[in-house]
Amino acid sequence: MKTIAYVLLVALSLLIVDKILPGIEVSNLYSAIIAALVLGLLNVFVRPIIILLTLPITILTLGLFTLVVNALLFIFAASFIEGFKVDGFVAALLGSLLLSLISTIGNNILLKK
Repeated sequence: MKTIAYVLLVALSLLIVDKILPGIEVSNLYSAIIAALVLGLLNVFVRPIIILLTLPITILTLGLFTLVVNALLFIFAASFIEGFKVDGFVAALLGSLLLSLISTIGNNILLKK
């Protein structure tokens, strides 16, 4: 049940990011849910491998290269999801940062005991 709530939270966060940033477009709630699922799967399976492969660069940049990896995964997810569009690297970078911020705040509110 927590997983479904978290996916819906990320989908709603994507819709909020769509309204705030001009370079990101999410056409409807269905596209946002699919994008949230794909982003979650990419973050679970692909991101650790990429982080491991880029570890020397990440260490040299004191961890800032992780933001680049997040933005690239954001662009990659948008490249094959109908109804989810990202216009460039800067929009992806800002979108991934804003999505993380909004979903973290929402997650803290939902899990507040």
